[in-house]
Amino acid sequence: MVKTLADAEQVVDAKEFLAFSRASKEALKSANILKSIDANALIEGEIGVGKTTLAKHIVASTVIDGSEPIETILKLISQTNRLIIKNFDKIKQYDRLDDALKRYKTRIIATSTTTLYEKISDRFFSLKIYLPPLREREEDIYPLAKKFFKEACENFFVECDMQIDTSSFSLEKNCYSLKMSVYKAVIEKFYDENDMLRLTEEMLSERVLKPNSYRENLYLYDVPIIRAGLKRFKSQLQVANELGINRNTLRKKINDLKKYFKG
Repeated sequence: MVKTLADAEQVVDAKEFLAFSRASKEALKSANILKSIDANALIEGEIGVGKTTLAKHIVASTVIDGSEPIETILKLISQTNRLIIKNFDKIKQYDRLDDALKRYKTRIIATSTTTLYEKISDRFFSLKIYLPPLREREEDIYPLAKKFFKEACENFFVECDMQIDTSSFSLEKNCYSLKMSVYKAVIEKFYDENDMLRLTEEMLSERVLKPNSYRENLYLYDVPIIRAGLKRFKSQLQVANELGINRNTLRKKINDLKKYFKG
């Protein structure tokens, strides 16, 4: 486990891909080999583990999502000699893709959050790299948190004099949730009530020009306060009592805004 800023300075930084754990270093080693040979490769792993970042380290190229229409993907293949395809598992017409790659001799570096069928992966890729989740790469967590912390301080124009404690940070979605945790910590540390009110005001400045803007933007108040209440009290009845609103009113708000209360 990396415990100090000095320790974090030892991290290997391949442009944006940070490698401190053994697994990350092995992945980076494979990526560096791929930089010197003309071979198609697949990078597998959970969401947010750094697959696309590692792919960009291998080749400087356009990135397209496999969920895009196949015609869009084929057009790009015809226009370039290298391409990064993320979410390769979402491609539906592999035969047409294979034909285009062979015709235009285009090299691809692909990513996938799910394990492809062996026949598919063997058909397209000479090498596969697996990136484990951050919970299995403990040595990478602090350097990544430090990177996100520096980025957050720069974006919020605050001095970076805060100690980083990664123990409470979320790793549910790997780098994505870790980054959100860091930004949240910076906001809580450096922003007071007036700052938050000013940010909200700036965000709403354009919305208030529209008809019914008051009603349409009430959810920006309702959602966070109800979420906070549910997180603390668990029971909807207790949340209603604490907030001083009718239980049926609370239930209706949650139902109307249910997309914000999933999970």
